[in-house]
Amino acid sequence: MEWLHYLENGLAEVVSFGKFCLEAISVFCVFIGLFKTIQLALKLNRIYADEFRFILVRIRFGTWLGLALEFQLGADILATTITPTTNAIIRLAAIALIRTFLNYFLNQELEKEAEMKKEAERENANQL
Repeated sequence: MEWLHYLENGLAEVVSFGKFCLEAISVFCVFIGLFKTIQLALKLNRIYADEFRFILVRIRFGTWLGLALEFQLGADILATTITPTTNAIIRLAAIALIRTFLNYFLNQELEKEAEMKKEAERENANQL
């Protein structure tokens, strides 16, 4: 059964490479999200009121963070399949919990943004 040992080692290498790739994508998502968020904040600086601008900026960055957490969760799932230690499982659960809360609050912000947009459109229509 020596061949099984080689297969296990090969699978561990593939998983390690996949985990590295997913974690790298996660890091890139955070940096891209930061760049895009700064870009949006500068663009909106002159257009919208403070509260509305703040919500739009939070939504933009929160969306990128959510995407980064998705990739991080995938990386942790891969790591857990090879070495299912208690620490790995706790980390996986923590990331899943953070992702769930982030998505919940992001959806709340999206709803608030939609309400504020409708209100602004009504005010613009009334001014005409």
